[in-house]
Formats: sequence, C-alpha cells, structure tokens
Amino acid sequence: MNILYLFSITIACGIFGNIISNANPLPYEAIFNFGDSTSDTGNAAFDHPPMDKNSPYGSTYFKHPAGRLSNGRLIIDFIAEAYGLPFLPPYKNITQSQEDIKRGVNFAYAGATALEFKYFDRSGVRPPATENSLNVQFELREIVPLIVESITNTTLALLEEGAVELVVPGNFPIGCNAGLLSMVNSKKKEDYDEFGCLISYNTFTEYFNEQLKNSIETLKQKHHQAKIIYFDYYNDAKRLYQAPQQYGFTSDKVEVLKACCGGGGPYNINEKFCGMPGTTVCFDPSKQINWDGAHFTEASHKQIAKGLVEGPFANPSLKSAPFKIA
Repeated sequence: MNILYLFSITIACGIFGNIISNANPLPYEAIFNFGDSTSDTGNAAFDHPPMDKNSPYGSTYFKHPAGRLSNGRLIIDFIAEAYGLPFLPPYKNITQSQEDIKRGVNFAYAGATALEFKYFDRSGVRPPATENSLNVQFELREIVPLIVESITNTTLALLEEGAVELVVPGNFPIGCNAGLLSMVNSKKKEDYDEFGCLISYNTFTEYFNEQLKNSIETLKQKHHQAKIIYFDYYNDAKRLYQAPQQYGFTSDKVEVLKACCGGGGPYNINEKFCGMPGTTVCFDPSKQINWDGAHFTEASHKQIAKGLVEGPFANPSLKSAPFKIA
C-alpha cells in the first residue's frame, strides 16, 4: 500500500492512499485531508450556525453554501476530481455506517494552526479562533516550538506509521494576500514589488519555505523508503499575480489585488466580512484571484491545482492523473 501525505502551516494537509484494485486501478484511491480553512470542506461549518442560503459562499459551483470558505471548489476538491475521487466528506458529518470513508475523509478545520492553542496563550500572542491545531488533528504527544518542527514531527509520525508517499507544501505568497495588504496598508512605495505585493512578507515566506524544504531533505535522508514530494504553493500562486491575464484574471494591476467579496476600501476589505449586510460581490469572480481577503476564488484554486497535478510545482511529480482539471 502506498500512502501520500500533505502538510502545510496555513493550508491543507492531506493523505492520499493508493489501494490497488483491479476493478478501479486509480493512482490514488483515497484522500485523508488535514488542515485549515483553505481545505476545510465542512467541519467548521458543522459547529457554527448555517449560512443563509443566499450567501455568496459556494455560489459559483455549488449554488449554495457548501462548508467551504470560497465561492466554489477548493484545491483539494480539484485534486480529488483529477484522480477520479469524490469530494472529501468532513469527518463531523460522517457516520460509521458510511462506506465513503474508505475513499477519504477531511479532517481540516477552518482556523486551525500548526501549533497548539496553548502555545499562543503561553507566548502572549493573540490566540487562533479554534483549538483544532494540527497537533489536535493528528493527536501528537507534544507541543513543538516552531511551525516547521510541528510539520516535520507530524510527517515523521506518519512515516513511523508506515507511510511511503508524502506531500509537504510550502506557504502561499502572503505579501499578495488582499487581507494582509489591507491590514498593513503601507504608504511607502518601496514596500511593494512591481506587482503590488508586500516585499518583506513574501521574503519571509520564501525564508520559511526554504527552512521547510531543508527539513524535508533531512527526512528523506533518514527515510529512504518514503517518497516525499514538495508542493511549491508559493510560486504556483505567485505566477497568478505576475501574469494574471494569462490565467484568465483581470489585467488591471489595482483590481487584481482586491477581494471579490467585501465591504470596500483599497482592497475591498474592511470590518464587514463577506456576506454581511453592506458587502458586495464582484460581477465575475472568475476574473479575481482573491475571494474574501483570506481565501482564494475557485478560479485561483483551479489554476493552483493544475500547477500541482499537471506540473511544474510538485517536486518530484505526483502520479499521472487520469482526468484533466478543467
């Protein structure tokens, strides 16, 4: 049995299991996903009051709120489709009688962090919105002081359980994120690159990703039997900002950095969260990269997933997908 695991600090963590079947010889026949809102398909929604049926969330693909913090499908949804698998059911909606869990389960929870809740509390840092950290999701025995260590230890725990194929993605170019751009709102021109992204925040992300890749290489040397794949989320997503028109997004350098759904301001982000009274949704979400400040649009998720599944942003590559992402 081949198992493929996916990790990230602020994005998805997933497990792809390859269970060979003569009747259905798919490259990966199950996905078990762990992460936060960028891959949560309904766990956080299960614990909160349901969104209004007319909410803009889910409106593009599902035509109603579907437990996802986007207007449609997420990266993990597109990956599942590419490998002929169903959308991952959130674990909070699963009953033991369901057979679908053999093809995958989603444990991701919106707001989850790599470090545990009490780490933030002890450090005097503003705590996250949920206690469903990666350590909680994986039931690890100890708190790790740094995010990279948390991901590395989780990866190691899975290797010790017998995993032989894993995926560890880096982080997105946070300096291009509409929510962060709105929050920082620097007036200094030198703080931004030619695409309007915050240089220092992207530099920090690049540093983090390099440390993560170094950690992955260390794991590879100790676990030769395992195939560990790095997902380059940073460059996969950054290319959308660098050449938006090439991927179907607006070519306007100002508009392309704005959130599609929001309440106004330079980046269409203010104190009113998407879907609240007084907020608006852009005319064509497929032309925008950012959805609500913190999350991407379905169109962005599609392009990022294509870069991972079809290349060149998975190193080494995933197994060939039987279906094109379209």
